[in-house]
Amino acid sequence: MTLSGVRVSDRFPDFPWDTIAAAKARAAEHPDGLVDLSIGTPVDPTPEVARQALVAAADSPGYPTVLGPESLRRAVVDWLERRFAITGVGTEHVLATIGSKELIANLCVQLGVGPGDVVGLPETAYPTYAVSAAYAGATAIPTDSRVAFGPQRPKLVFINFPANPHGRVVGREHLKAWVDFCRESGALLVSDECYLEFVWEGEPVSVLDPEVNGGSLDGIIALHSLSKRSNMAGYRDAFVVGDQSVVAELLAVRKHLGFMLPTPVAAAMQAALGDDAHVDEQRARYLARRSTLRAALEGAGFRIDHSQGSLYLWATRGEPCRETVDWLAERGILVAPGDFYGATGSRHVRFAFTATDERIAAAAARLA
Repeated sequence: MTLSGVRVSDRFPDFPWDTIAAAKARAAEHPDGLVDLSIGTPVDPTPEVARQALVAAADSPGYPTVLGPESLRRAVVDWLERRFAITGVGTEHVLATIGSKELIANLCVQLGVGPGDVVGLPETAYPTYAVSAAYAGATAIPTDSRVAFGPQRPKLVFINFPANPHGRVVGREHLKAWVDFCRESGALLVSDECYLEFVWEGEPVSVLDPEVNGGSLDGIIALHSLSKRSNMAGYRDAFVVGDQSVVAELLAVRKHLGFMLPTPVAAAMQAALGDDAHVDEQRARYLARRSTLRAALEGAGFRIDHSQGSLYLWATRGEPCRETVDWLAERGILVAPGDFYGATGSRHVRFAFTATDERIAAAAARLA
């Protein structure tokens, strides 16, 4: 039943992962079982410090706040300074969210972007940026070039480094150019930085860095998540940091809509942000898996492009991506076709190295 005769779901494309069901079924027929490298879901344990904090806060009968506890927001500020030398951020610049996907998907609507407005997003991108624009009825322009907007003035621009799906990492000058462009255009720059802890080649850089933004958070927000950093995807915990007026507007809107991070989850999040040891251990795990998988892919004739950061290898055999998906499925390996992420990905596939050591080793053996 629809109230208007028009379904909201009609604004969205088919859910991408539904289109590889046949490849998944074929891969699952392998005698040694399926190696699923299609989705970057964590498989390693959630850190003990987070689990203990969750249990300790389990007796939480009252409503949480939409903004998030002051202590949690202070933990965010401390983490940014400790891990990335970012200064000039206060707790008033931070808002807790129920995972980063819900924030991205709802962001355009919650900030008043709508029909007639232009939203920029990366040329090869996480699909939820386009979903956010479509949900709001705005026009999405996928481009990595600021010139491509022409005379149009975007209302909001998404960028993502380290990038999903292709793992590209950029430096301060590149980010600064986007900050300058958006400020000149009057657009809000939204930087998705959920993989910032996972840079393998180069240096992790945030738009929150004063060297990038000139010491001002005006017109910029950054999105961060603990899903990958701390193996807490099941907790749905993330946060937005940046322009205080934008944070205040999101708070005002979300109060009415009831977007509240549960108190026990906030406690677990705060504890995880305060502990770097588990992140360093997880980085070592992922680095080893990345090395194993990369060597196997290159040995099997794949070319790896970008992939300096994030939890993926962006690979091609020089053929349409769906052919590569089928070739890998015959070997019991499931990957994400590059066309999930836009037409520019049509000859690449994305390998997530978030599987267990045993499954990564199995994939490497089959590729050999």
